[in-house]
Amino acid sequence: MKPKFAMYWAASCGGCEIAVLNVDERVLALDANFDVAFWPAAMDAKYHDVEALDDGALWVTLFNGGIRTDENEHMAHLLRRKSRLLVAFGSCANEGCIPGLANLSTRAELLGAAYDGPGSEHPGPTRPQTAWDAAEGVLTLPALQPVLRTLDQVVEVDYHVPGCPPESHQIAAVLDLLIAVARGEADAPPQGVVLGASASTVCDQCPRQRDVKNLRRLARIQELLPLDVDLCLLEQNLMCAGPATRGGCDARCPRVGAPCIGCYGAAPDALDQGARLMSAIASVVEGNDAADIDHVLDGLPDPAGTFYRFGLARSLPRAHRAAFAAKDG
Repeated sequence: MKPKFAMYWAASCGGCEIAVLNVDERVLALDANFDVAFWPAAMDAKYHDVEALDDGALWVTLFNGGIRTDENEHMAHLLRRKSRLLVAFGSCANEGCIPGLANLSTRAELLGAAYDGPGSEHPGPTRPQTAWDAAEGVLTLPALQPVLRTLDQVVEVDYHVPGCPPESHQIAAVLDLLIAVARGEADAPPQGVVLGASASTVCDQCPRQRDVKNLRRLARIQELLPLDVDLCLLEQNLMCAGPATRGGCDARCPRVGAPCIGCYGAAPDALDQGARLMSAIASVVEGNDAADIDHVLDGLPDPAGTFYRFGLARSLPRAHRAAFAAKDG
């Protein structure tokens, strides 16, 4: 019998699911070598199908998305128990990604923005209910947890595949490796390693020329056009997260004049991606007095979204203090 494969979509946009299909005909190798037992985005599958499996029956599960609801947490524990190998797949599972920025707000603030904000028209206060008595029985909705957590903050993870989403060549390489291990043609990598990505930074993969950086200001790209096609974007006063971000994407964004925004997570030796990026920027500011530093920082309209766009849930701060309070509504 072929080993069983599963893929699950938690708190994320679903781009990782599409990215797997973007490997084109190589996805057929997945079907040829694995029995696809659970993949809700691609097949009709129910949770009770997974619950009925023996523990460890799934050879590998690609888990994309963070843990934001009770359902996400339940599935994380269930799939961990049923899987020999559990892979945190994509930025949301590994760093929290864009949904992790919600950790800056309480649940009450999030629900208020969604249900009472502009464009919301309904009589009286409205909030989602976790249970509702209907004619067919009690309908339930997963409860929203106080903060979003990464997968390995909830369960043990065997491997990590970063990216928002992971690049197609990276996914293909990971699938090839998993197939080779399943066939006994290769040894499984050590637990906890990052698959398919680089052991260096985006800057190391970027072909742009780097000189002595003297950052005088930070500006938006439309204020700087035309850009020098060969010079480092940070040296052209454009915010670029390359110095603090793990490589693996082949620096695709900087190559075409768009700054790195950090989607591959922290550089291999960085404990906190945002702190590393702040340090990198501070080290190249031209001038030492407060006015010079303030002038540069004025070019960041959203510091939290700039330094922690993808990695807030993985960071040392992790969330605004109030968001951790379970009683905030």
